[in-house]
Amino acid sequence: MDLDDDDSFFTRNVLGGNPAPRQPAAPAAQRRASPDPFQSGPDFDVWTANRDSEDTQGETPLQQLIRHWMNERHAPDILPVQQTLLSGLLDHIRRQSDTVQILRSDPSSSEEDHFRIMLVQTEIERVKFIVRSYVRTRLFKIEKYARYITTNADVQSRMSATEQQHATRHATLTDEHFFQSVLRSLPAPQRGLDEAPAFVPSIVTLPDKTRAVFVHARVDCPPVRLPDGTTLEMEKGHISLTPYAVVEQLVARGEVELV
Repeated sequence: MDLDDDDSFFTRNVLGGNPAPRQPAAPAAQRRASPDPFQSGPDFDVWTANRDSEDTQGETPLQQLIRHWMNERHAPDILPVQQTLLSGLLDHIRRQSDTVQILRSDPSSSEEDHFRIMLVQTEIERVKFIVRSYVRTRLFKIEKYARYITTNADVQSRMSATEQQHATRHATLTDEHFFQSVLRSLPAPQRGLDEAPAFVPSIVTLPDKTRAVFVHARVDCPPVRLPDGTTLEMEKGHISLTPYAVVEQLVARGEVELV
């Protein structure tokens, strides 16, 4: 999967719409006017600038992405989509890839330049892996909880429009499959998927917020109440094992991260 394929995949499944057209790249001579094209110029500002308001500890966009990626992987529920962050990183990857292609085709590039190109390409692939894993983790949850999502406005508010459409389509196809395979053979009163008989697990798969997770406190956190009635106070740097429901709001505010 090349950069164009990655860009289309990420844009379709998270950002929505079509990939933005590439801007024409500057000539190689102009790119090489900088004493070090890999460490100066506007391209690298994306890693160190444009920090969003949630950032309280000087994180770069890449560090923010890694934190949201780990939170998404470990949280049983669907977390808010990071559209702005992903859009900025994808745009940066596109510009860096254009720069690499220009420098690779420049016959005046030195051996040191080619070594730097290799390092930049390695870093680009690392970031693309993290973005790809983040997107696919969300898609897995969306398909797993599709029917629950279609009836829960709060969860829908954490998703992009494209993700909501995918959840609706997946839930519709699943319902149709269940009906054609099993339900149409049952008596009419037993064909519903929303029934909740006593002592019987729900047919609709729900996120298990009682699942235990490891949390790392990024700041001094306010006390939280555990299921047994006791309180837990987490100081900055403290790591605890607790049900996800206990720290759900702390994760949403960015005061803790899942590890």
